[in-house]
Amino acid sequence: MKTILLISRCPPAPIHLGDRLILWHLARELSRRGYTIDLLALYDRADDPGQQAEYAAFFRHIQLIPEARRSPLSMLRRLATPSARFAHSAAASFCPQLWRAIAEGLKRHDYDLVHCFGSVSVYEFHPLIARLPNLITPYESHSLYLASAARRGQLGARLRLPIARRFESFMFKPYDRTVVIAEADRASLLRLGAAPRVDVIPNGIELERFQPRHQERDAHRLLFVGNFDYAPNQDAVRVLVDAVLPQVRARIPGATLQLVGFNPPAWMRALANDHIEVTGPVPDVSPYLARATVFACPLRIGAGLKNKVLEALAMGIPVLATPLSVDGINVVNGESAIIAPVEQFAAEAARLLADEGLRYRLSLEGRAVIEAEYSWEKTASSYERLYDEICGLR
Repeated sequence: MKTILLISRCPPAPIHLGDRLILWHLARELSRRGYTIDLLALYDRADDPGQQAEYAAFFRHIQLIPEARRSPLSMLRRLATPSARFAHSAAASFCPQLWRAIAEGLKRHDYDLVHCFGSVSVYEFHPLIARLPNLITPYESHSLYLASAARRGQLGARLRLPIARRFESFMFKPYDRTVVIAEADRASLLRLGAAPRVDVIPNGIELERFQPRHQERDAHRLLFVGNFDYAPNQDAVRVLVDAVLPQVRARIPGATLQLVGFNPPAWMRALANDHIEVTGPVPDVSPYLARATVFACPLRIGAGLKNKVLEALAMGIPVLATPLSVDGINVVNGESAIIAPVEQFAAEAARLLADEGLRYRLSLEGRAVIEAEYSWEKTASSYERLYDEICGLR
């Protein structure tokens, strides 16, 4: 089996943060299959170093390094000076400590392959690893995310979008392979000429943990789950509270909304009343997915594949989603999910709450999609095949 150096923009825990979920599960699956993995990861949360015990068993060696600040001037210099786009020394890099850690690791160990997770935080180290088979997983196209935010009128996103597109046009080009988690992100990178070959490997689901439960669901309950530090999830809550729930309750007076997830801001906590529940963080979202009537996901901003939707489908809760919410997920409108624009969300939510037969069909078909296509075992196998291909070409 191969020995891999994994260079990441973040550690693998806590896994309620979506970009860490794939690291945790992929490392677990590969270690079970006999791979030896060393981890060099940046971190930006004070409690990150204290969580190493959660994933220590997956790695031979772990080193966490505080993420260094990237100044706007250094970012602009990368754009203006092609020769400076990739670092060629520790002093020239965004994070000299990570550069030195990579160089030391390459001296001490014979790696078969180097796998980078992230984009602007880790791409620059390619000159260090160029002699070895290598790939980079930026998760998603950041410019695709910013474009969706700009369409919602966010001025900051509109200003950052041209810069993100410029960076994505060169960051991944030298890598043997670039991997994203949804087809829309692949198309975005290819339009930018970002890399000669971009592959799609979607995230998976813990099928044993997230599975339908034979229990009665609460009547007329809409559910949305998310990390509420994340601006797109906050935007989705405003849609549900301002545009969807009032119209649904006009038709079904007993309808309620449950908002489950980490770090709801003060304005969201203040929404709580007799028909809106804001739980805050919970140890496990699966009991909430098991009891609610409909999972309502009206995302208007974002990119990549939405883990919350995979979890809902796996649990057999009928899913109502915007097209963006199901990017990269192979559901069929009317069969395995209801897909509707925000303007039609309230009408579709009311229809779902009132139609038990439709909910039953969606529940069965949604679970079938997950079982067929979205397991962490399948994700790991896809990466294994890609590793073999890259090493074979070298």
